[in-house]
Amino acid sequence: MTTQKRVDFEWNLRKLMAARNLWKSTELIPLLRSRGIVLSQPQTYRLMTGKPERINTRVFAALCDILDCSPAELFEPIVVMEARATANAPDVHPGSTARPTNQKAPGVRRVRVVEDEET
Repeated sequence: MTTQKRVDFEWNLRKLMAARNLWKSTELIPLLRSRGIVLSQPQTYRLMTGKPERINTRVFAALCDILDCSPAELFEPIVVMEARATANAPDVHPGSTARPTNQKAPGVRRVRVVEDEET
């Protein structure tokens, strides 16, 4: 049977910066500027402290060059949940305290997926 997956990603910019003794967003601005990327201090701070939903490929390439890392080290995809395709998977990570954003439609029942027993 096919499975459905919910994927997310780890944004490791802060970890990689710390490993290279870069601690502040203001230290990153001139390094980006020297590669033709002009970001304001608030934009750079958000890039550093948040998890970007969209990122310009030139910014991404400049960060990889500055940090001397591969794209896979900076942006690490992760699977947060796998379920059979027939199951109604929640929209949030199982360990999260956030409430699911989707509401069940009338007549839809949530089922628990259990492993098949060998007979």
